[in-house]
Amino acid sequence: MRTHPAVADLVARSNRLGADPKNTNYAGGNASAKGTTTDPVTGSDVELLWVKGSGGDLGTLTEKGLAVLRLDRMRALVDVYPGVEREDEMVAAFDFCLHGKGGAAPSIDTAMHGLVDAAHVDHLHPDAGIAIATAADGEALTKQVFGDAVAWVPWRRPGFQLGLDIARIKAENPGAIGVVLGGHGITAWGDTSEECVANSLRIITTAQEYIDANGAAEPFGPVLPGYEPLPEAERRRSAAALAPLLRGLASTDRPQVGHFTDSDVVLDFVSREKHPALAELGTSCPDHFLRTKVKPMVLDLPPTAPLEDVKARLRELHEAYRADYAAYYDRHASADSPAMRGADPAIVLVPGVGMFSYGANKQTARVAGEFYVNAINVMRGAEALSTYAPIDEAEKFRIEYWSLEEAKLQRMPKPKPLATRVALVTGAASGIGLATARRLAAEGACVVVADLDLEKATEAAKEIGSADVAVGVAADVSDAEQVAAAMREAVLAFGGVDLVVNNAGLSISKPLLETTEKDWDLQHDVMAKGSFLVSREAARIMIEQGMGGDIVYISSKNSLFAGPNNVAYGATKADQAHQVRLLAAELGEHQIRVNGVNPDGVVRGSGIFAGGWGAKRAAVYGVPEDELGAYYAQRTLLKREVLPEHCADAVFALAGGELSRTTGLHVPVDSGVAAAFLR
Repeated sequence: MRTHPAVADLVARSNRLGADPKNTNYAGGNASAKGTTTDPVTGSDVELLWVKGSGGDLGTLTEKGLAVLRLDRMRALVDVYPGVEREDEMVAAFDFCLHGKGGAAPSIDTAMHGLVDAAHVDHLHPDAGIAIATAADGEALTKQVFGDAVAWVPWRRPGFQLGLDIARIKAENPGAIGVVLGGHGITAWGDTSEECVANSLRIITTAQEYIDANGAAEPFGPVLPGYEPLPEAERRRSAAALAPLLRGLASTDRPQVGHFTDSDVVLDFVSREKHPALAELGTSCPDHFLRTKVKPMVLDLPPTAPLEDVKARLRELHEAYRADYAAYYDRHASADSPAMRGADPAIVLVPGVGMFSYGANKQTARVAGEFYVNAINVMRGAEALSTYAPIDEAEKFRIEYWSLEEAKLQRMPKPKPLATRVALVTGAASGIGLATARRLAAEGACVVVADLDLEKATEAAKEIGSADVAVGVAADVSDAEQVAAAMREAVLAFGGVDLVVNNAGLSISKPLLETTEKDWDLQHDVMAKGSFLVSREAARIMIEQGMGGDIVYISSKNSLFAGPNNVAYGATKADQAHQVRLLAAELGEHQIRVNGVNPDGVVRGSGIFAGGWGAKRAAVYGVPEDELGAYYAQRTLLKREVLPEHCADAVFALAGGELSRTTGLHVPVDSGVAAAFLR
């Protein structure tokens, strides 16, 4: 079926607007087009409205993301509208206006697009526009900035009545190209898609140019002495030192993934005199505070304060934040309000260091941070021209705990088993490590692919998913500082670490008399010492987080089985196997479970076997190297070859939640080697 020209124009316009953050934030705003097509039932012309559906993003919008409604039925809703006290009922009525099969669910802003008498409509959340919308004298500023070209709409919660308001104001101002919505954003329109986008951009550009030309030079006040940003390297070390504690605090009610940013916008804001008071006022645009909560938690110590003092103060501030949020809920909740969703902050501001943001996954956490940057830009613009005056907290509560918002949350798909968990896998660029990283990501985890070769680690991470899913880091696990640096990268990427897989290894196959001291040291440095260093750093983070965790060792059947020409490898695997037992006994009080996986003969995809180990083991057993996997399989009880994915399955079984009371266990993944049975 051919795409209607109005739809093609709408999608192109939406993508153009959504591609530039100065126009609107991620998943913020919506756009629409009206047009005539043939009704396949009657053969007659029918007027349709195509509008971005609920939850979509303008920058990535496709035709599938549009809701399609009949305009005659949409307009007829005006006659049955029961009034503002019952306007939420109109969202369900949109379903009776839908045309055809499929399409996205209509959003709360559908009325705005359907009732405004214009062929094309854009509703956007540009920082410059919201700055005027949230200024104390926003109505007068709108007149001053735009003249008669843009009208003012007093604050009203999104819904059917707001659509009626804008439609009326457009009718009363025939020369207007759009409106500023108090406390909220902008809406523009046009007879063509080109005219509509031009009007949207004109409003945004005019607002920003006016702020730039007329705004105060330092709207946030002077820099507070001692609150200047730390140098970059010191800043990131401080962030990494604070991240596990902050993630644990932000996860008091439910586990969260973290994101860190030290952008110039954030660092400047938290260095300025007015930042505590402005942060306390909270955000205004509904798109902002639905993701950032009504206000952030702000550290009130300078960046040079001792680390332990900072941590102690953050614990105090978190307790106070939770009490304050609970009081906010109690002030405004009614008998039919949804239950409080959690009292932990979504945004934490640390002067001199940056901003930590939290969400149910990395994308949500990252976007929350991006929205708070939008909020800072809004506050700067409003303060530059006037005084920042966001909507009051009662209105914020009405939106945050709106029954429609609650229904949207309830429609969210059930999270995957490892959702919110951050996994770090060593030796993860190939073989068992790569298979494990892939499996953990597929089950919902954020994954840090650690490998000696940074290029390979980065390539593997990109193959697994975006930076919201996986990142690559370099790590020589035998080097304590490199291990610590890899862990710092992990906590800066995702907020912390919950699951570590000690997989990095190498194999030296020689008879005892040919095994050198260098061979012995190298084998033990990488696997015995390396596993110890990784586990030690991981345990520090997990204990600080207070969220429990998993450490899984990829050991070997050789930790139990005595084979020929294998003294260095077998001894270090036995070392790893006993580390499992020792750490399980020590870390249990912190709810950190330590388990092991004992594979045998994982040949296919193995970097170890490809690096010469396979040839040496094949020579020991007197078989061709390309038949080594089959040889290993034939000596097992099940006669089946073991692949990297089978080891990944075992890691998931141990860490996926079904074995929550299991620690100190070694799981054989060897198709049955009787000599390696645990006794």
